[in-house]
Amino acid sequence: MKESEERLSHGGTRWRRFAAMMVPATAVAVAIVFGMANGAIAASFAVSGQTFKVGASKLEGDGFKQYGGFVKEKDGTAHPVAVSEIASAELYDLCQSVKVPEMPIVLTINAGGGGKPATAKGLLIDMDSLNGDATFENIKIGRDATDLNPGATPKSFGQSADHVTIIGLEQVARSTSAAIFTLNGLKLKVNMGEDAKECF
Repeated sequence: MKESEERLSHGGTRWRRFAAMMVPATAVAVAIVFGMANGAIAASFAVSGQTFKVGASKLEGDGFKQYGGFVKEKDGTAHPVAVSEIASAELYDLCQSVKVPEMPIVLTINAGGGGKPATAKGLLIDMDSLNGDATFENIKIGRDATDLNPGATPKSFGQSADHVTIIGLEQVARSTSAAIFTLNGLKLKVNMGEDAKECF
C-alpha cells in the first residue's frame, strides 16, 4: 500500500492510506460476524451477489461516516463490506456500470455532467473498494462504530468527517441506497460486443 504523500495535519490524505486503515484485524472481523449472527448488523435488502462500478470526476459530501459491515444474498451468502454513509453528496460526471456475467454486455448509467452534478440525500454505500484522491475536514479516525450507527458492532472500528472531497472516484460496490437520488442529465445505455466498456 503506497504511503500518503500528504499529511493529516494539513487536513488531507490519500484514499489508499485511508482505505488501508479500514482493513479490519481478524478479531474485528470475527466480532462483526458475531454481530451479524445476532442481528446487530442487518442489510436493508438482499443483494444480488454481483458488484458494480461507480466513477465520478469529483464527489463532495457532508456528514461522512464509515465502518465495517456485511451484506447478504437471498441464500444467506455474506460479503464483508466497508459501509459509507454520506448525509448529502454531489457527484460530478457520474458513471455507473454493470457487466453481465459471462456475456459481452455492459449496462451504463451517466448523469451529473455539464457542471450540474447528481445529488443524493441519505446516501448509503456498501463497497468492496474505493480509489481516488481524498481530502477530509475534521476527520476522526478510530471511533467506536456504534457511535456512528447503533446497529454496528461495539468496539469495532469507525471513522467520520464533517466533509469529504474525492477527486477521480473509482468505486466497486455491492449496493447503494439513498433517501433522494437526483440524476441530472440521466443517460442509460446497453452496450453490446467485445468493446463494451465499464466506467473504469
